[in-house]
Amino acid sequence: MKAAAEKINPEDYILSALSPDDRLDAAFKIAREAFKKTTLTIKDIETSVKYIRRKVYGKKK
Repeated sequence: MKAAAEKINPEDYILSALSPDDRLDAAFKIAREAFKKTTLTIKDIETSVKYIRRKVYGKKK
């Protein structure tokens, strides 16, 4: 069992335990942090997030 534990990347396991919605939210949070120190505005990032979510989930009615 020890050999199997060595092959598992804990970061991959944590993300795989999340639901698809939670995974997407986690990805967006990571992206927000990554782009925090760029010249992009929060509005630019939020607009991109909305665009991607609409593409993935469709428009809300």
